[in-house]
Amino acid sequence: MEFRKMRRFRQELSKTECETILTNATSGTLALLGDNGYPYAVPLSHVYVNGRLYFHSAVTGHKIDAIMKCDKASFCVIAADDVQPSKFTTYFKSVIAFGRIRIADVEEERLYAATLLGEKFNPGDREGLQKELDRFLSHMLVLRMDIEYMSGKEAIELKNKRRDL
Repeated sequence: MEFRKMRRFRQELSKTECETILTNATSGTLALLGDNGYPYAVPLSHVYVNGRLYFHSAVTGHKIDAIMKCDKASFCVIAADDVQPSKFTTYFKSVIAFGRIRIADVEEERLYAATLLGEKFNPGDREGLQKELDRFLSHMLVLRMDIEYMSGKEAIELKNKRRDL
């Protein structure tokens, strides 16, 4: 599948920079095809590993209904959003990932992803994480998005500043 290339290619971030943003960010916005063909975008916590994004979810709701109808999704993370009023611009840095999303139904993968999420958001508390997993893993879904294409972009001012260093 062919994805649209970035128009302002001089501002494009490398794959490594995109992966760093996805790894370090704590949340982003998942966009799906929702009810009646309307876009449905929902903010979610995530973890990125090996070209995949993992999310946790309730077992029912708009998001799950949308995924069951269409597995195509995008996920956007904003890593910098520094408004520069006097310059009438924003120093931004963001990543958009496109891919296919599905419910992870293999128990080992569910446990793996839930553990990664728990370690990311409550590092160093293995005992607490295990209690949480024992209590809630059977009552939640784990979603897996396989990234097919991603692009990142930053304000030209940030790109120039890094170049000049």
